[in-house]
Amino acid sequence: MPFFSYKGRNNKGELVKGVLESLDRSALAKHLLGIDITPVEILPASAPSSANNLSINLFEERIEPIDVMMFSRQMYTLLKAGIPIMSALSGLLSSTKNKALVKVISEICSSLDSGRELSAALNLHPKVFNGFYVSMIRVGETTGMLDKVFMRLFDHIEFEKFMGEQIKAALRYPTFVMIAMIVAVVVINIFVIPAFAKVFQGLGAELPLMTRILLTCSDFMVTSWPYLLSGLVGSAFMFHSYIASDKGRYQWDSFKLRSPIAGPIIHKATLARFARSFALSSKSGVPIMSTLNLVAQTVDNDFIAQKVEQMRAGVERGESILRTATNTGVFNPLVLQMIAVGEESGALDDLMEEIADMYQRDVEYEIKTLGAKIEPIMIVFLGILVLILALGIFLPIWDLGKASMHKN
Repeated sequence: MPFFSYKGRNNKGELVKGVLESLDRSALAKHLLGIDITPVEILPASAPSSANNLSINLFEERIEPIDVMMFSRQMYTLLKAGIPIMSALSGLLSSTKNKALVKVISEICSSLDSGRELSAALNLHPKVFNGFYVSMIRVGETTGMLDKVFMRLFDHIEFEKFMGEQIKAALRYPTFVMIAMIVAVVVINIFVIPAFAKVFQGLGAELPLMTRILLTCSDFMVTSWPYLLSGLVGSAFMFHSYIASDKGRYQWDSFKLRSPIAGPIIHKATLARFARSFALSSKSGVPIMSTLNLVAQTVDNDFIAQKVEQMRAGVERGESILRTATNTGVFNPLVLQMIAVGEESGALDDLMEEIADMYQRDVEYEIKTLGAKIEPIMIVFLGILVLILALGIFLPIWDLGKASMHKN
């Protein structure tokens, strides 16, 4: 469909303009009037490109998960009350505060007015509504349960937001400890040790090995810090490029699950996301093959996603879900037992919800006890650091004091 640029006045008399897709000028004018914008000028235009809008997007409000979550909740409430989709979306335009989301809703209205289904209209905005969201809306349209699907998506996004925050909380403390220790080492090498080096030069005696090592490291850091900084920035860029590739992202996600402290928390949070997504899709009437495809998109971990794809391939060959889940090696025996019971009783979706709740409780407990696990490691590292500094800095001073006492 062609694009048109428009200028108009809203109900406050303010000038608004933009670019929308529509069948023709009349359809766009009708759509603008439906969202309380009186069109002044409508002209043919080319499709908006991200390059042309870069300077605008830098200062434009972002659409956060909580915005999509509230959009889902409001759509559930309006549709359950019997309000048509177009009227519901038009109502949201006046109550939504996020200008970027207002623009997206406006474009969705235009797409619906052009004859598209809601799922197809949402699919035009993949950065806002992911493949899982669009697929669930499509299922809701097919089954006539669109209002219930919106409510389940609200619960799902709320759960995803909670688990994301839990994972960030799990990684925040160890990251802070590592950064603090690195900063301490840099400050000591650049400011503390050079001050003592002037004192050591006047001793006129051979310095201990540890002191010579510290002085060499300090001199190297002081004289070569531009190269070290450039190497650090280059390494960060290379690492980011590496994990952006398919192989790198898979290996990094696998490493995160195997890391000593945060790994078990990330593993449980990812499996909780898997179980919740599986239960949502299954309860909404999605076939098992499509369910596993959708779940693979939502786990946010390439390693687990490939395990889910292995499950889908196994089910496609006629194997049971229990057997395919066992072959992945990522579920513990208790979860496998619950899957077996759910598969035999035909209540797998309910059991998956219980699995998600169990993993969620485990994640909350693990994060509460995270400090107690990290503190001993932090104390050991700080002890080693203090020992090295004590041996390197105070041994020469100690020797100087002993020599002075002997002279006296």
